[in-house]
Amino acid sequence: MPNFADFDTRHYRTVDVATGYDGWSSTYEDSVLDAMDLALLDGLTRPDWAAVRRAADLGCGTGRTGAWLRGRGAAHVDGVDLSAGMLKLAGERGAHDSLTQGDVRASGLPEGAYDLVIASLIDEHLPDLGPLYAEAGRLAAPGGTFALVAYHPQFMMVSGMPTHFTDDSGEDVAIATHVHLLSDHVRAAMAAGWRLAELSEATVDDDWVAAKPTWERFRGHPISAALVWELPA
Repeated sequence: MPNFADFDTRHYRTVDVATGYDGWSSTYEDSVLDAMDLALLDGLTRPDWAAVRRAADLGCGTGRTGAWLRGRGAAHVDGVDLSAGMLKLAGERGAHDSLTQGDVRASGLPEGAYDLVIASLIDEHLPDLGPLYAEAGRLAAPGGTFALVAYHPQFMMVSGMPTHFTDDSGEDVAIATHVHLLSDHVRAAMAAGWRLAELSEATVDDDWVAAKPTWERFRGHPISAALVWELPA
């Protein structure tokens, strides 16, 4: 697994995940484009979102993903996040049946209770993917699905850009960032018993450049990826 420090061109002050997302929570919705994650989910052919009975939303953040699932017919969504600030906003959004402050690698949610486990834009904060895939496997019922949206490793390496936000003082602050190759995902997922069902990648296109004109130099580079995994029934 590459070390993000070898690619970092920003050298921002770096904070831990809970501190970072607490600091970012008030502006998160204004700074993350749907093209990064929700548009990728929209384009997947599986699972059948409307058939989801129970979903575990790992790293639920402000509730964007939970609200997206509800909008597509998911009947029950439980959320887990490390950041109290993000959970407060998720609670105000009201898309989840329950919200728990905790680590996505040991969520405390019930074993084998979910036909869908979902995680969006969190894996780059984990030094090792194994515990995430193992926890998703613990939570999923036989035949269950794990849908994961990741900040693309190629973009991280090409841009040298960590996950970051601008705090109240105007300082750009990085949140601990790790590079995970797609092969790292495959190894971790297979070790936990998952089988790849679908893979989709988003690239920097006209919409991205319109939102971030300085990104013209990144046009065509993959920026995020959605991986859909299934457990044997």
